Amino acid sequence: MRLILFVACLVLATQSAHAAGRVAEVLVIDRDSGTPLRTYYHRGEYWVAGNPGARYAIEIRNTLHERVLAVTSVDGINVLTGDTARWDQGGYVLHGEEAYEITGWRKSQAEVAAFEFTAVPNSYAARTGRSANVGVIGVAVFRERAPEHVAATAPSTAAPPPPPAREGSGESNIRGGADVDDGSARSAQKSEALVQPAPMARLGTGHGAREQSYVEFTDFTRANSQPNEIVRIRYDSRENLLALGIIPRAATVAGEPNPFPGSSLVHFVPDPPACNRGQVRQCVDD
Repeated sequence: MRLILFVACLVLATQSAHAAGRVAEVLVIDRDSGTPLRTYYHRGEYWVAGNPGARYAIEIRNTLHERVLAVTSVDGINVLTGDTARWDQGGYVLHGEEAYEITGWRKSQAEVAAFEFTAVPNSYAARTGRSANVGVIGVAVFRERAPEHVAATAPSTAAPPPPPAREGSGESNIRGGADVDDGSARSAQKSEALVQPAPMARLGTGHGAREQSYVEFTDFTRANSQPNEIVRIRYDSRENLLALGIIPRAATVAGEPNPFPGSSLVHFVPDPPACNRGQVRQCVDD
């Protein structure tokens, strides 16, 4: 299968936000500030809060020392082809310990249309008649099959390749680095039912402005027909996440305004408290 390969490995700064996934760590990046959106874990789901009109990227970091394939979807749509997402489709290939930001819907080997948060009716999914899965980012991660070393005197002993993934095979809702299994998928579906509908208009992902983004094709053979890991991150507006109880109300109480909220203050040794003359034995005169 011909798949997309990144031309260059990006060196990204260590992020303080909690990444979802183990084989591949996934963060949602605010492209205006360059920082990851805070991740909230609620009833078995990872969530981020988006702002309407803001551009975002999906950062995928390969934690292994070998290549992996990341089949990536937004709102249930493959970000490379625009097809309804399935595990057996093409994706991005990352070298060992490589990290990369997917910034938009792939239009060619040189361009993407930027991801941007928008109202559901303006989302790419809704405009193409597929709004049922708006509000979720998914990454299905596959490890690469190791080359087979076959003896020259016994070429027939090579093991046959694994069967290809079937179209329409059952999809799993595993996220946060869990291995794929049917029981976990059923548990994940039950956890979805616990989340009540949001009281305000939901967010989707729009088809934004064209941007340059260069990739090339490569070959990749999956070790298994099913993903080694599926990472799933859901998103909506901050107001809706507050209404649903995903963002704790206590976390929104503002204190005194800070002119440098992203920086920690440097502390030195403070002075001791003033000497209490009523307890002179606890004081030492200079």
